[in-house]
Amino acid sequence: MKFLLRTHVAALIAAIFLIAACSNGDNATDQSKTTGTEASSDLNRITLNEDMMQRIKVDQLKRVNLADRILVPSQIKVDEQKLIRVGANVTGRIVEVYANLGDSVNAGAALARIASPELNRAQLDYLRDYSVMQLNERAVNRARLLFESDVIPAAELQRRETELQVSRAELSAAKDQLRLLGVHDAAIKELVRRGNILSSVPISVPKSGTVIERNVVVGQVVQPADPLFKVADLSTVWAVGDVPEQIARSVMVGQHVELQVPALQDIVLDGLIVFVADTVNPLTRTVMVRTVVENPDRKLKPAMLASMRIIESPRELLVIPEEAVVREANRDYVYLAEADNRFLRVPVELGPEMGNVRPVLAGVSAGQNIVVSGAYDLDNERKLSELD
Repeated sequence: MKFLLRTHVAALIAAIFLIAACSNGDNATDQSKTTGTEASSDLNRITLNEDMMQRIKVDQLKRVNLADRILVPSQIKVDEQKLIRVGANVTGRIVEVYANLGDSVNAGAALARIASPELNRAQLDYLRDYSVMQLNERAVNRARLLFESDVIPAAELQRRETELQVSRAELSAAKDQLRLLGVHDAAIKELVRRGNILSSVPISVPKSGTVIERNVVVGQVVQPADPLFKVADLSTVWAVGDVPEQIARSVMVGQHVELQVPALQDIVLDGLIVFVADTVNPLTRTVMVRTVVENPDRKLKPAMLASMRIIESPRELLVIPEEAVVREANRDYVYLAEADNRFLRVPVELGPEMGNVRPVLAGVSAGQNIVVSGAYDLDNERKLSELD
């Protein structure tokens, strides 16, 4: 009986010691966690002396209206609204070529000359119709005199007048055909006066511009469907860009763009988007956009590569200067200003750079004071204090 009592007492004492030991272990663990948290906080905090403070600039975080820029590759192209494709009006052989690649030509200038059997037949038809019309005019004049003298009836006069109207219509059609073949009114008058058939006619350009393409040589047989010359007014050009389909919804007609051409070094050109395609290119998964750029000095050349920055509508964003950001272990940090020259490093989530600032996604809020200049030096001092 005494043995059993002693056994129970020993077991009770052992249980009391075990509970006490567990309690001490939990307290030790809690104390360890508290100490670790304080240590971690101390590693991100630093106090500066007055001399070091002279190198630090602190400012308050604010929201500002900021416009994002979408950078897309682009290319300079000819303004197709000012592009002219010049060809022959008749099938024939080129006998002379006047214009060379790069020449500036005025409206009405002859680029080449062409000879054609079809042209000869059209001129003969016009001369024949002109002669018939003159005969019919004289016949009508005689018929009127005879009708007034009561020699012929009114029906005969009407018949001859009808023949005159038909001959005039045929002459007009023959004249229009000559114009289509490239014979000008002055040449038609000369044809009637002299009766000499023109052996060739000029191929003229209707508007002024620069010859940017020539596909003809002397002796070449050409048809109306053949493009012989391309003449373009390069005082304005197109900048055509390809916007990825994922962000195409942010691009619309009327948006402002900045255009930078590497060949022109630091020159930045301004323009407005005038066209956004309604379809996606299935090969590149992009949407074509176009802007018109003034080119008075002809510095922009078709096929030049360029970078187009499309400026989105301004949005109110909380931003911090790029200079305020320090990076460590693939994370971004900024320093919050506290009292008594103390600063605390805090992690932040930032958006892509927009100019010299970055929008804040998380980590800090408007109204807080952060180090906007000298953050790099401040971070070095904090690291040195860790070593000490």
